[in-house]
Amino acid sequence: MRQNSRMTDYYIGLMSGTSLDGADGVLVDFSDDTLRVVATATEPFAESFRAELLALNSLTHNELHRAALAGTQLAAIYARVVSTLRDQAATRGLSAAPIQAIGAHGQTVRHQPQRTSAEAAGAGYTLQLNNPALLAELTGIDVVADFRSRDVAAGGQGAPLVPAFHRSIFGRTDSAVAVLNLGGISNLSVLPPNAEAPVLGFDCGPGNALMDAWCQQHTGRPFDAGGAWAASGKLLPGLLASLLDEPYFSAPPPKSTGRDLFSLAWLAEKLQGFAAERPEDIQNTLAEFTASACIAGVTSYGKDSKELIVCGGGAFNQFLMQRLQAGLPSLRVSTSDKHGLPPMQVEAAAFAWLARQTIRRQPGNLASVTGAAGPRVLGAVYPA
Repeated sequence: MRQNSRMTDYYIGLMSGTSLDGADGVLVDFSDDTLRVVATATEPFAESFRAELLALNSLTHNELHRAALAGTQLAAIYARVVSTLRDQAATRGLSAAPIQAIGAHGQTVRHQPQRTSAEAAGAGYTLQLNNPALLAELTGIDVVADFRSRDVAAGGQGAPLVPAFHRSIFGRTDSAVAVLNLGGISNLSVLPPNAEAPVLGFDCGPGNALMDAWCQQHTGRPFDAGGAWAASGKLLPGLLASLLDEPYFSAPPPKSTGRDLFSLAWLAEKLQGFAAERPEDIQNTLAEFTASACIAGVTSYGKDSKELIVCGGGAFNQFLMQRLQAGLPSLRVSTSDKHGLPPMQVEAAAFAWLARQTIRRQPGNLASVTGAAGPRVLGAVYPA
C-alpha cells in the first residue's frame, strides 16, 4: 500500500502443492475487504529435494528423520520466497506497513482423513511437512500453519479448503459458477448464486501428478508443456476404462484424495497389459483420464453452472483445456486470469486469505465441502 491514510491489511500466502514443482508465494493486501496482489514469487524445488519429497510420500526407512529435515529445508525455501515478496513490494514504492501473518500450507505427504482405525480412536489424520516455528524465526512474521488438521478433528476431510476462498473471489449473484483447480490433484468448487446456499467442493482425482510423472520418466522434462506431447498421441480406450475403474470416482462427496491413492504404483498396476503401447499414447490417455474425472464431477454436481473457471498449472495445458471444453459444451471454460487472478496465484492467495481468517478467529472451512461437524477456525499460529 502506498503511503497514504488508507489502512493496510497485508498477508502472505505460501503454497507448495502435489505437483512438487516448487513454492509459490503472494503478498496480498486485503484492505477494505478487497483482494489486491501486491507481489508474487516462485522458487523451484531442486531435483534432489523433489526426489526426497516423493520418497516421503511412500513408506521408507527412517522417514521421521527425513521428514524433519525436509520440513526444515522447506521452511528455508519459504523464507526466501517471503524475502523476494518483500523486496518486490519495496521496489514498487509500497509502505513498510507490517505484514499481519504468513499462511504456509506446507507439503502434504500423507492424507488419510477417513476414520477407520479403532486403535487410533477412529481419528483420521493429515500430514503436511513444514517447520512454521523456523519460518517465523527466519522472517520475523507470525506464521499460520497446519490448516487441515482442525477440520479432520471435527470429522471432515480436511480438504479441499479453497472453496470458501473461491466463493469470496469468483462467486456471482446471477449464476452458478464452477471453479476447477488443476494442481497435482484436481479439485472442484461449485458456487451457487444464492449466498445462503451451501457451496459444494471435492477432489475430482488426479490433476497433473500422473501426467507429470509419466512425462518426466519418458522425456526427462518435468511436465508436458502445453500438452503438446499428449496431443501427439492417441487415446487408448481400454487403458482409459481401466483408469476410471477406481472406486474413488463413484464415491459421493465429501471426499478428498492425493498421492496416497493415485501414486506411480497405482499407475503401474493399471498399465499391466499396456507395456507395448507408445509412451505418447499413454500420455494422451492420462490427459483424457484427468479431463474425464473433472468432467464427471462438473456434470454430476455443477450442471447448473454457466462457466468453469480453471486455475493451477493445468490451466496452461492447452490440450487438457481443449478436452475439458469438448466434454462440457454447454459451459464456457476459461482460465482464472480472465477473472482477475492468474492461475498460479490462486492457491497461494487462498492461504493468505485462510491465514487472515485464522488471525480474525473466523472459520476457514465449509462443512458442506469437507463434511466437518461445523465451521471451524483453522490453523495454528506461531508468533514471530
